[in-house]
Amino acid sequence: MAVERIHLKFVAAPMVGQSDLPFRLLSCKHGATLAYTQMLMPNRLLDEQEYLEQQLKDLSTVAHGIDQPVVVQLCGNDPDTIVKAGRKLQNHCQGIDLNLGCPQEHARDGRFGAYLLGQSDWPLVETIVSSMAKSFTVPTSVKMRLCQPTPKTLQLSRRLEACGASWLTLHARTVSARRRRQGAADLNEVKQLKEGLSIPVISNGNVRIHADLWDNLILTGADGLMVGETLLGNPYIFSGTVPDPVDVSLEYLSLFNQYPGVASLQTAQTHVRHFIEFQCGRRPWFNEFRAALSATKSVEEMFHLLCSKVQRWRGRNPRCPPNFMETECNSNSSNDEAHASDALTGDLGISMLE
Repeated sequence: MAVERIHLKFVAAPMVGQSDLPFRLLSCKHGATLAYTQMLMPNRLLDEQEYLEQQLKDLSTVAHGIDQPVVVQLCGNDPDTIVKAGRKLQNHCQGIDLNLGCPQEHARDGRFGAYLLGQSDWPLVETIVSSMAKSFTVPTSVKMRLCQPTPKTLQLSRRLEACGASWLTLHARTVSARRRRQGAADLNEVKQLKEGLSIPVISNGNVRIHADLWDNLILTGADGLMVGETLLGNPYIFSGTVPDPVDVSLEYLSLFNQYPGVASLQTAQTHVRHFIEFQCGRRPWFNEFRAALSATKSVEEMFHLLCSKVQRWRGRNPRCPPNFMETECNSNSSNDEAHASDALTGDLGISMLE
């Protein structure tokens, strides 16, 4: 598949344990033009049949008639292993990405992710990207952080372009800047990268509200934007709206129910927590909600928590959980519709994520 057919404008980032199929579908339904899987481990794809089957299940949407654009992200430091793993997934995605951005300790210990950005590892990285580009039937991309010193970033990127990378995503922080309190992403570095490369460049970082998308694009000239943590709180951010937190939680859980087995209950709980926290994290009842959410043992229990307790805590009427036990609940649909826009005002005690 040619990269020209892949829409890079608004991209849902790869996020550990949170880039599951239901969330990718939710993000793409509301403005994302492309979504990444979480970082996958090539060794496990080759050695653990259950792990491989789980990833294939997560990617296999064709049987459901879904055209859901997705890029698989792999990590590692062995070209042969990465290529063999990628070949197992290439028929189920629109691209395969090499992770050169993970700053976590397990990446350091395993010598992958952002810990391959040192100049001594550039020949290895070039071999990996070249092997991927020559071996896969889908495009190869790279997601990276800044090299140290930062001018080296453009040098490495030009070499990766020459190796066959079809596009490059830059999270413009160094590996040491793991959290936003250590400084904003340096978008001028993205701009320099865009000006210095012929392939598309995606900017990653500094998006908290919808207006930041356009400010970022104007400043950097990037071909697209990748959003991670803020998307977890508001998967509608690309569309420029802020949904009612209960509505978006129920929408996600409905997708979760449609595709059983592709994500865990814990994953669903974490998504719901993010949706509620994004708008209601400063409410006095939020800690009680977190405890109640953690105690749920099924999607049905999460539905009831959201439709009864959370609604009451918000001063709203209880509502019917979707598609079950409708006769047992006391709903007021017109009241809920009227409150859909209140997310922009009444409950917007926003706890920003990134």
